[in-house]
Amino acid sequence: MRNKPYILIMAGGIGTRFWPYSRRKRPKQFLDVLGTGRTLLQMTFDRFADIAEPDQFVIITYKKYITLVKEQLPELKDHQILTEPMRKNTAPCIAYATYRIHSMDPNATIIVTPADHLILQEKKFTSALKKAVEAADEGKLITLGITPNRPEIGYGYIQYIEKPNTEVFRVKTFTEKPNAKLAKTFLDSGDFVWNSGIFVWKSKSLISAFEKHMPDIAEVFEEGMNIYGKDGEAVFVSSAYTQVKNISIDYGIMEKSNQIYVILGDFGWSDLGSWNSLYELRKKDEDDNVVEANALLYDTKNSYIKVDGDKLVVVQGLENYIVNETDNVLLICKLDAEKKFREFVTNARKKGEDYI
Repeated sequence: MRNKPYILIMAGGIGTRFWPYSRRKRPKQFLDVLGTGRTLLQMTFDRFADIAEPDQFVIITYKKYITLVKEQLPELKDHQILTEPMRKNTAPCIAYATYRIHSMDPNATIIVTPADHLILQEKKFTSALKKAVEAADEGKLITLGITPNRPEIGYGYIQYIEKPNTEVFRVKTFTEKPNAKLAKTFLDSGDFVWNSGIFVWKSKSLISAFEKHMPDIAEVFEEGMNIYGKDGEAVFVSSAYTQVKNISIDYGIMEKSNQIYVILGDFGWSDLGSWNSLYELRKKDEDDNVVEANALLYDTKNSYIKVDGDKLVVVQGLENYIVNETDNVLLICKLDAEKKFREFVTNARKKGEDYI
């Protein structure tokens, strides 16, 4: 790939909707969720190994996870692992990393990707990225779009302007996480795609967008241009994060900029955001159950049973349920009850920190 890009991997999330398998001490990106022998973070690193040079990878993670990143990606040097002092969503996260990369390489092209997504058809994915990198050279802010198959309320939706003889479409509207009624309207209309959360842009293009649409964040991180990569960086970043608001890149930039373009991708994408999304991917038995346990099932359908170890699990009369035992927590709930997980975790914390 001409002008090999930097790969910015965001690896600081908690993975609440995968609780109790995903815990604060070891969130899902550091787990071998798919049973491949590689964690989701490692699989993400592997996915881009042929696209970028090893020294062009940058991982940004929450400060408590730096040891996990170093253990799982020993290929990286310390300066390639950035830590956030607190979680402030994706806009500050991406701004910090972008300004830092830009201070070292003002002509940088950056691919931004979450650490915990699944790509099944990696050749098609790489092909889409090559197109995105070329389009980014023209100053465009690129996102990869996915054809929706359900009215999902957890994703951003992109409406784009169709134009003959092009594969890079200008975005007409960008709506972050609509309500259920609006999501169904988008799905029924047929001219909306999901935002995959994978972005490609020149560092200078994104910085221009921050200066125009989020000048408060731009001002804060611009002050560090002579500090990044030096001894004072950690102190500067700790102060910077107290000054910026908690906001996503989708709300802050993607919904506002007129330089947003989308490249459509059909490469077997999943954000692996919940038990339900993982259930959809796993091999099922004749009753559409996913069974990863020593289990006996009776009158049970469309359920996910995951219990580690030799314990015999007997399940009767469930439909559309997740049963998971991890360490000291047993979870039994509706498979599609994703909205309840923050409540589960909040109340589990009241029982003791060891449960989260």
